[in-house]
Parts: sequence; C-alpha cells; structure tokens
Amino acid sequence: MVSLFSPWYAYRLFSQVLNMTPADYIRRFRLSKSVLMLRDESCKVLDVAMKLGFGSVDGYQRAFFRELGCDPKQYSDTPIPLYLFIPYQATYQSERKKKQMKNVKSVFVQAVDKPARKVIIKRGIRASDYFAYCEEVGCDVLGRLTSIQSISGEPVCLWLPTAFIAPGTSEYVQGVKVPINYSGIIPDGFDVIEFPVSKYLTFQGEPFPEADYGEAIEQVQAAIAKYAPSIIGYKWNPESPRIQLEPIGSRGYIELLAIK
Repeated sequence: MVSLFSPWYAYRLFSQVLNMTPADYIRRFRLSKSVLMLRDESCKVLDVAMKLGFGSVDGYQRAFFRELGCDPKQYSDTPIPLYLFIPYQATYQSERKKKQMKNVKSVFVQAVDKPARKVIIKRGIRASDYFAYCEEVGCDVLGRLTSIQSISGEPVCLWLPTAFIAPGTSEYVQGVKVPINYSGIIPDGFDVIEFPVSKYLTFQGEPFPEADYGEAIEQVQAAIAKYAPSIIGYKWNPESPRIQLEPIGSRGYIELLAIK
C-alpha cells in the first residue's frame, strides 16, 4: 500500500478517524454523487447505477432507499432536499489550530453584482463561525443544502445582518441561494430570507494545500480587515450578509462582503 500500512491497520485508522469504514465512505460518496446526476443530468437510473459501479440496479435502488429514504426513480421525477454525504478530509473533522501566518500571499479583489435572490438557511443558536455552528446543528446541514439546486452552484455560509437574525438564533448560518421566484420545497427546520440586488467585493486567496486551510482563511480575513473600500468610492454595506464559500485548495479561500 502507498501508505506503507498493512490493510488491517489502514482500515482501523480510517474507521477511528472518520467513524465509518472505507466501504461505507465509498458507498455514501457514490450515492450522493448519484443524487446530483439524477437531479441535473436527466439520467436513467440504470445508467447511473452502472456508471457509479453498483453491481445491479436492484442493489443501487436498495442502497439509495436505505441511505436517503426514497426511491431513485421517484427522486429523479421530483427532486427533493436530501442529506448528502460531504467527503471532508480527516483534517476537517476537528477544529483547526491557530497558526501564525508564514509567507504573505496575494489576495485578489473583484467587484461583482448580485441579483435579488432568496436564501434557504438553517439557523444555529449562538454560532459566529463554522465550528461552533457544526457543534450546534451538526455538520450534515451542508449535505442537505447541496441537494438543492443553487443559482451560485454551491451552498454558502453567511454572517447575517442584525435585521435577519431571528430571536434566539445565531449570526452565522449555512444556506443555499435560489431564484427570487423559487417556490420549491423548504426542508423542515429551515427558513427562507430574501435579499435585494446588491454589490459585493470578492476576496480570493491563492490556491493552497488542503492541510493549510486554516492559514488560508486567516490570510484572506487579515486582508479584508485592512481593506478600505473608500479607495474605489464605496463603503461597507452592513445591510447585506457577509458570505463565506467552502475552503477548496485548488481555487483558494473566498469571502464576499457587501458594499454600497
């Protein structure tokens, strides 16, 4: 094996760190990928089962129902929000440690316009960051949001303006942006809020090794703290949410702040 561990020891380590066996990990990953194929590609159930390596259509249908609670054909005809498996690396399973920034890297800034939109959100209790939020509501919320087709292509994390924080709930939430005329299913326990047309500054760091995501976040947030939008004739807009995208090493860490 590449890891130089025996199969037995590698299996044991994997199960201890991720709380599931390698077989369970692969099965859940394939099933979640199949959900997005059925939702977006108008695929036949047979084609999806074969493409993702299931031994038979019957086996795929049984696994789909056990994991997600519905039949794949039924889901394909009428997509509903489901809890998808998000395959985080093991390093994301525990809270990142504070590290002193090493080399200063570039942060790219770009102005973008956002249309009027709705956001389906899951509120926390007192959370002000991702890790506190996961402790309050669980880390599987992102999987449920990923199953809802978004106008931005992925779920988002938001720091809500005061006017949008419900009594007894958190500033920090996870959500998915949908069209302003969205009338689809809202999962139980989720809320819908609306935001008007707005302008944002996108702050994007350089690509980074996945293990260094904590440092990548700190570098972008340090750059934001120093940035003065007045140099381009704007000021911060506290009436719109601050947006955080999932840290993905290949694209760099991204946050968006509203300006006016």
